Amino acid sequence: MAYKQDLIEKIVDRKAVVGVIGMGYVGLPFAVEKAKVGFPVIGIEENPLRMESINRGESYIPDVPSEELERLVQQGRIRCFSNYSIVPDLDAIVICVPTPLTKNRTPDLSYVESVTREIARRLRPGQLISLESTTYPGTTEEVMLPILETSGLRREEEFFLAHSPERVDPGNRRYTTKNTNKVVGAIGPNSLAVAEIFYRQTVQQVVSVSSAKAAELVKVFENTFRAVNIALVNEMALLCDRMGLNVWEVLDAAFTKPFGIMPFYPGPGVGGHCIPVDPHYLEWKAKELNFNTHFIALAGEVNRRMPEYVREKVLRVLNRMGMSPSQASVLVLGVAYKRDIGDVRESPALDIIDLLERDGASVLYHDPFVPSLELQGRSMTSQAMTEDLVGGVDLVLIVTDHSVIDYDWVVKNANCVLDTRNATKAVSAGREKITLL
Repeated sequence: MAYKQDLIEKIVDRKAVVGVIGMGYVGLPFAVEKAKVGFPVIGIEENPLRMESINRGESYIPDVPSEELERLVQQGRIRCFSNYSIVPDLDAIVICVPTPLTKNRTPDLSYVESVTREIARRLRPGQLISLESTTYPGTTEEVMLPILETSGLRREEEFFLAHSPERVDPGNRRYTTKNTNKVVGAIGPNSLAVAEIFYRQTVQQVVSVSSAKAAELVKVFENTFRAVNIALVNEMALLCDRMGLNVWEVLDAAFTKPFGIMPFYPGPGVGGHCIPVDPHYLEWKAKELNFNTHFIALAGEVNRRMPEYVREKVLRVLNRMGMSPSQASVLVLGVAYKRDIGDVRESPALDIIDLLERDGASVLYHDPFVPSLELQGRSMTSQAMTEDLVGGVDLVLIVTDHSVIDYDWVVKNANCVLDTRNATKAVSAGREKITLL
């Protein structure tokens, strides 16, 4: 038990060296929070441009102000490396690498496995390893643990292994790394005790569960819950379209009920790393157990259908204008997957642009948070919002409802608007130009 006690003492004294592998939307904010309370933090980031940016104190994550990062770098609290030679110097290692899907929508754990092998080659007694990447239940114990044990060190005695799923919501100013409850599970009681104390140094509330597998399931359930409810309101939008009803009016009225209901709203599709990806991890694991997750499969089907539905709605609007798509020009407002951030991962806007261009439409985009993007092997650049731009296209298609856009001005200057987010809810003048999802 000497290694456990020594590590706990280092953590409590804030002398433990914290390593964060993967300095992206999850890793960099976590590293900053640890450094702010006094821990020496080492980032490991294989992208050399990101590594250099961190060491200059320049943040590429909107939730981390550059001034804050620069101050911590200048104080020597944060350093970043692009290789794993520093691993033996670390006391706690937090893994925040991507867990994408393959083309067949099955889990791709190649990043997790690769990082774990790098750690195992350098593992020394007295280290905590915690996986924060979202994954299917069983990954920590069934995939990571056997790799780490190739080091020859004993679990629960010489090294400690936990899972604490990230709960990052990019752009959320209310709930941050510090005040979002942290779920922690581990491979045994010693690992759990170390991990609990480690996370309590920076997170206000730690919620412990009985195992790493339970912690893994917590995360994929959270995102599956959202995916299923978003699919429900997306399907309601399709039904209201058939019935000639305004889905936004129906939902706003329904959500006035003070109990038994939770607000979710439809949209052009779901994006980001979580909702389009994580439910498939649970679905895949369930199939391994010969269990069919009907709700998850159906929700994914409905949500993936939404970009195609938006395309159909665009064609209907153009048809009312007497235009074919090959004659039309469309301005897409917002290509990020959610409001007020610059992240285009899995963004439905990318599918919508591709579908419209396949129909022959000329498509431009404006997004103040995404100056450029790659689509089907070519680059697109955000266009400046001018009267000539908005008034010069046949249709303005609102895909992401950024709060910095003046929608009164857009409607005033546009010929026609298709709003997939109800961003024009407060617009009073020119409503005859607006078609809602």
